[in-house]
Amino acid sequence: MPPPVASITASGLTKSYGKGTRTVPVLRGVDLQVAPGTVFALLGPNGAGKTTAVRILTTLTAPDAGTARVAGHDIRTHRAEVRRAISLTGQFAAVDETQTGAENLRMMARLAGLPRRAARARAAELLDRFGLMDAADRLVRTYSGGMRRRVDLAAGLVGDPEVIFLDEPTTGLDPRSRQEMWRVVRDLTTRGKTVFLTTQYLEEADQLADHIAVLHEGRIVAQGTAEALKSRVAGHRLDATLTTPAAYTRLATRATHQSPETLTLGFPTDGTARHVRELLSELDPDYTRFTTFTLTTATLDDAFLTLTSPDEKADPCLKP
Repeated sequence: MPPPVASITASGLTKSYGKGTRTVPVLRGVDLQVAPGTVFALLGPNGAGKTTAVRILTTLTAPDAGTARVAGHDIRTHRAEVRRAISLTGQFAAVDETQTGAENLRMMARLAGLPRRAARARAAELLDRFGLMDAADRLVRTYSGGMRRRVDLAAGLVGDPEVIFLDEPTTGLDPRSRQEMWRVVRDLTTRGKTVFLTTQYLEEADQLADHIAVLHEGRIVAQGTAEALKSRVAGHRLDATLTTPAAYTRLATRATHQSPETLTLGFPTDGTARHVRELLSELDPDYTRFTTFTLTTATLDDAFLTLTSPDEKADPCLKP
């Protein structure tokens, strides 16, 4: 059987803002491919261009150059078809707080063209799926942050979209609410939906994403599975507690993990006894800088910090 057509493809996307000498490039030739029925996470520091990429793929902003197709439709020539096939949930809940959860969803269903009875049924289905039936008749302004995010996401699913864009959907949520949103996202992919996720929580990408791309200064510097990205920096990390603030400062620039409160630095290693001994001898040759050390598994944070460091060279060809 031929492979399934990608839900999202992008080639050479560029975007700049401003004019003349004040032009600021945001995207510098971004290539992406997202398989159907998967969670794709786009990571990057603030200002890397994540939201701009989402706005282009959802037809809210036109690229300066490059092409993209979403759900099989060209974002330039078939914008209406793209919009019918997607939903977008932004960083802040966009629901009417003066209405109940049920009223919000029924309103969205009616705007999507459903008859009154079908709109009521669709709203009830989504309220049940998102665990909001008990709060269906309460005003949204009485909802917790997590509940608002769920009803916001439910509103975006009224039209049963193929591709769902989530732009930092758990920003500001407490850990329990974030866990609830993760459950919702996993449920979407089991139903065959494609999820394009941007997030500042690396644990979120580690938990949810089938494929991750790291965006840095407008370019994709690496992509692959979470495990592939972790292996990029090394399979393990040597965490060492320093004896003095001066020793900590001297070695901090070499570390992929820093904890100034505890004077702890983390250094990438392959985990073998030979490499650990060599690393200890190199970093603490006279046995005066380290008090203790531990060997841990490298995290996605380590990969992210390494891949977005000023000295890291772009390498978008990393594959899972």
